[in-house]
Amino acid sequence: MRSGRRIPGRAGPWPGPAAPVESADADLALAEIYQLHYRPLVRMAALLVPDLATAERVVQDAFAAVHSAWPGYWRWQDAGATLCLLRRLVVNRSRAVPPSGRPGDSGLVSAVWALPARQREVLVLRYFADLPENQVAAAVGLSEDAVRSQVALAFSALRAELPSAG
Repeated sequence: MRSGRRIPGRAGPWPGPAAPVESADADLALAEIYQLHYRPLVRMAALLVPDLATAERVVQDAFAAVHSAWPGYWRWQDAGATLCLLRRLVVNRSRAVPPSGRPGDSGLVSAVWALPARQREVLVLRYFADLPENQVAAAVGLSEDAVRSQVALAFSALRAELPSAG
């Protein structure tokens, strides 16, 4: 998280032992993460899946998965690690959604949707979600070099697909 906030029980910056978090504190911390990041995650997912309702379902499923794991391992993590996990879950759950046409999209959105899924994912995370390459790599399960390669391939495909602006 950019604000530098930590989940209750976290003792300073990593590395270092985290104090156990009580269940109520963990629920409050996850509720805060939900409040801050639900909408941005839905906007990100909306570019990875066919419609807004599916994007909302994907993000809700990701939060539900984190919440079910929260009392165990995840209660020791800081908010940044939890957000990284949520992004990865959203990307992975988006991959399970069958692609379909998106009527009414602009030429750019249609061209992005025509990209292979991996290229679309790295493009959305890198430039729409404004994540640095290392966080994109963590979210999609690639190396940073592979992220750069996928972005270059995506831009090449978009340049070939879209008419020149000049």
